[in-house]
Amino acid sequence: QVQLVESGGGLVQAGGSLRLSCAASGRTFSTYAMGWFRQAPGKEREFVARIRWSSGNTYYADSVKGRFTISGDNAKNIIILQMNSLKPEDTAVYYCASKSTSTGKYDYWGQGTQVTVSS
Repeated sequence: QVQLVESGGGLVQAGGSLRLSCAASGRTFSTYAMGWFRQAPGKEREFVARIRWSSGNTYYADSVKGRFTISGDNAKNIIILQMNSLKPEDTAVYYCASKSTSTGKYDYWGQGTQVTVSS
């Protein structure tokens, strides 16, 4: 089991910034990548960004590319999502997730943190 706890959400005006954190605990050695997803009201959960521990390689959804940055500290089992130039359409609950080496899937999820961007 891997436990994930997000923090850092809140209310911000359009054009502003927020920084989300995700702390992982438990069987973190089984994790080879971590990612951020989001779900807006009435919409399906969508991928935002991910980072691979072994290479530090990152990947972003087109909608956030150039505005969001994912980073991580493997030794501390923490990942960060720095969100700049926020738009009202970024409003959603943001979830942290870990991808297992054994399954290749995002098997563990945090409880989510609300991000609201006002226009």
